[in-house]
Amino acid sequence: MSDNTIFATDVAGFIGFNLVLELLNSEESVNIVGIDNMNDYYDVGIKEWRLAEINKELANHPDSSWTFVKGSISDKVLIDKLFEEHKPDIVVNLAAQAGVRYSITNPDAYMESNLIGFYNILEACRHSYDNGEKGVEHLVYASSSSVYGSNKKVPYSTEDKVDNPVSLYAATKKSNELMAHAYSKLYNISSTGLRFFTVYGPAGRPDMAYFGFTNKLIKGESIEIFNYGNCKRDFTYIDDIVEGIIKVMQKPPQKKLGEDGLPLPPYAIYNIGNNHPENLLDFVTILQEELVRAGVLPEDYDFESHKKLVPMQPGDVPVTYADTSALERDFGFKPSTSLREGLRKFAEWYKEYYLK
Repeated sequence: MSDNTIFATDVAGFIGFNLVLELLNSEESVNIVGIDNMNDYYDVGIKEWRLAEINKELANHPDSSWTFVKGSISDKVLIDKLFEEHKPDIVVNLAAQAGVRYSITNPDAYMESNLIGFYNILEACRHSYDNGEKGVEHLVYASSSSVYGSNKKVPYSTEDKVDNPVSLYAATKKSNELMAHAYSKLYNISSTGLRFFTVYGPAGRPDMAYFGFTNKLIKGESIEIFNYGNCKRDFTYIDDIVEGIIKVMQKPPQKKLGEDGLPLPPYAIYNIGNNHPENLLDFVTILQEELVRAGVLPEDYDFESHKKLVPMQPGDVPVTYADTSALERDFGFKPSTSLREGLRKFAEWYKEYYLK
């Protein structure tokens, strides 16, 4: 992807930040244009820290460029202006209002970012071909394992029907896939959706369970373990997610004609997960062991007195489990970081960031 211009959204977010860092490190010369609205859904300080880390890394890559724009993808005028100015070769849309439970109480945020914002990205991609321009070569966008909803069959395959979302967040992500398919069909835009499975790691989202548990344990508060601990999650380490995104970015779905002479939609969907669901109680045990090992918590911490088993929350599902066979087949890649290794790196980062 050297010498390409990459337009990425949510670059102060967890995945976007790590993607930008890896692109700078892995490409000899790359031009990255990033946008983020820096909203306060969670601590803005950690977003500012991520941007500072990108700027520090940029100093080591004089042949690459980095342009940051503070703004929202729901601002159509701004998005069109950025596409006109920078003419991106590859677009990676990671911007979305995240969180299953938040979507129950704050639906407006999901409509604005996940639907209107994504529509603006699709329209900008569509018009990038105007007047004979080369246009966007590949649109890669974030979907979610949440689209599988209450599916009983596991592991979850991209061949499964996903017509029964159990949260508004999941419904917006499924809508993104449908919108992308329509634009791929109508305007021959190569697009790939990635269904991420419970992404975690250093400098992650503070609203995620492992991060929230750590914050509460340090304060001596109790942590709530939903469905009485009978949940399983396919935890996927951030480096594996980013490696998968970059492999996918470089291989857009091919543009072909169907039997009717019309373009077949150059469209694909992949799961990126660890293909190994972990029981929530085992996850908590490993987390506490690594927090003690890193010195975040004392060795004699009484974990049992800080655990509270509670019923399932609305919008949650009992298990997530990724079938990654399509990703392995097409890209020769499968996430492989163990939960202990990933949580160890998180615990070490947490100590450095919060307790130094």
